[in-house]
Amino acid sequence: MDAQTRKVRVAVLSVISNITLVVLKIIVGALIGSVSILSEAIHSGVDLIAAIIALFSVRTSGIPPDKRHPFGHGKIENISGTIEALLIFAAACWIIFEAIMRLRHPEPLEALGWGVGVMLISAVANYFVSQRLFKVGKETDSVALAADAWHLRTDVYTSAGVMIGLALIWLGERIYPGIDLDWLDPAAAIAVALLIIKAAYDLTIQSAKDLLDVTLPPEEESWIRQRILQHQPVIHGFHRLRTRKSGHFRFVEFHLKVDPDMSVQISHAITEDLSLSIEKQFPGTSVMIHIEPCDGDCEGDCLQGCLLPEQERQEQQQRLNP
Repeated sequence: MDAQTRKVRVAVLSVISNITLVVLKIIVGALIGSVSILSEAIHSGVDLIAAIIALFSVRTSGIPPDKRHPFGHGKIENISGTIEALLIFAAACWIIFEAIMRLRHPEPLEALGWGVGVMLISAVANYFVSQRLFKVGKETDSVALAADAWHLRTDVYTSAGVMIGLALIWLGERIYPGIDLDWLDPAAAIAVALLIIKAAYDLTIQSAKDLLDVTLPPEEESWIRQRILQHQPVIHGFHRLRTRKSGHFRFVEFHLKVDPDMSVQISHAITEDLSLSIEKQFPGTSVMIHIEPCDGDCEGDCLQGCLLPEQERQEQQQRLNP
């Protein structure tokens, strides 16, 4: 099974799981009058929208480059992740509003066992689906699947929190019948919302940064630099290393300095070897290498990336510029 098929299948699994949980939470939340369960239903509804967006984005991002999109469609995944994060923010604000209204106008809860049960089902289901999303997202370097996985993992924690709140109310009614613990339900909903806001912030940073064409992570750029250095002393230097990411696609470009007398065939072999090794290390990478003759007269960026010893650089300069 290829990477694209795996991405689509796990995205479909997320959609089906969220539809089921939304229906269960709405029914049970309305049945027992729990604002925390209804807030969780809204949370799962947002997760469902996010899962649908993720499914659309992984389908679209796999479309090959065309005339209008010569660099591919990878940023669809980044846009998807950003939209998902904004949806989480909106859902969190709604949950806080409803919880505050319930604190001001409390209502007794009924059939708490149903609430505990549906939260347990939600936590277990979302844990296993998020694990699958994390696994496939990491293996295919999918921003959209990673965002969807974090949605569901957050739901695991919030469902557990709501479940504990309802369980405490249920125990309180039996151990201390005269104590009113119904406030724990909206309090748990507010805690859910705060966790959701934190997750939304992290997702926004993660998904939106590639929209601004930030560089690849330092460890990836370091690997590329070390791979270039392995071609010493054939390569006299390199400069203007530029990297960026678009969805799961990477783009790397840099200039290489070589001996002016080097044949086109040899210089092509060097660029071919570098390109293939980078693409092997980081699948889905487009590599652009520009070859330049080295005359030993270095300045600016060229001087920073010069690999020639000082004496050899001066001799090269004197030889080519007598």
